[in-house]
Amino acid sequence: MKGFFEKNKYRLISLCSVAGVLLIWELVTDVFHLISPMMLPTPGKVLETFIYKLTGGVNPDGGSLLQHIVSSMKISLGGYFVGVLIGVPLGISMAWSRKFELFAKPLFDVIRPIPALAWIPLMILWLGIGYESKVGIIFFAAFISATINSYAGIKQTNKVHLWVAKTFGASNRQLLFKVAIPTAMPMIFTGLRLALGSSWVALVAAELLAATKGLGYMIQVSRMLGRPDVIIVGMVTIGIIGYLLSSILEKLQKKFVRRTK
Repeated sequence: MKGFFEKNKYRLISLCSVAGVLLIWELVTDVFHLISPMMLPTPGKVLETFIYKLTGGVNPDGGSLLQHIVSSMKISLGGYFVGVLIGVPLGISMAWSRKFELFAKPLFDVIRPIPALAWIPLMILWLGIGYESKVGIIFFAAFISATINSYAGIKQTNKVHLWVAKTFGASNRQLLFKVAIPTAMPMIFTGLRLALGSSWVALVAAELLAATKGLGYMIQVSRMLGRPDVIIVGMVTIGIIGYLLSSILEKLQKKFVRRTK
């Protein structure tokens, strides 16, 4: 028993923190009634709503939880993958080629401070109010983080490693793909995880564009109808999915980076 606790003590600490929050929540809502149910529903009510939506319930927003999840995943992952596929090579190219950096970095530095939500009016003008405009908003949210971290990772490559490789006759291409990129992998994966988080942050705003499904849409409709239980279900679902996706990236990072050592 002692070995079990020693092995899993950090997980148990995490579970205790979650249990503590739930206990306080239960005390202030269902036991002492310090907060009105219209402001903050009880954990039991949220769990009941979660089960209802998960098992196919469509009220009050016209869709089940699974339908909203599928819709949000299509939008979020679509914009995320496009942002990563463009951002990572761009960051690497800017950091590796001085000429390309002089050309592209000033433009990127102008775009970088612009919040993803500021692109909503242009996305509507360029792409309408359908799937493409929502993906475009998520794209800008993911693109910035992926580019910055890829750029920083290549810039932090140890010059000694490059000199040693050059001494053994490595070409510029070999220096990039055999030394610089493997060295930058931890930073690149950090950028992928940050980009994923940014994608989920922008999701709620993206689904304001004439959406009929999605977790962001579910939250917005529930806000207008005064259903905090459904709002919390949507928030918790976003948090859980984001955590799972981030965990997958973390496992891939450990596996992939270990191979490049």
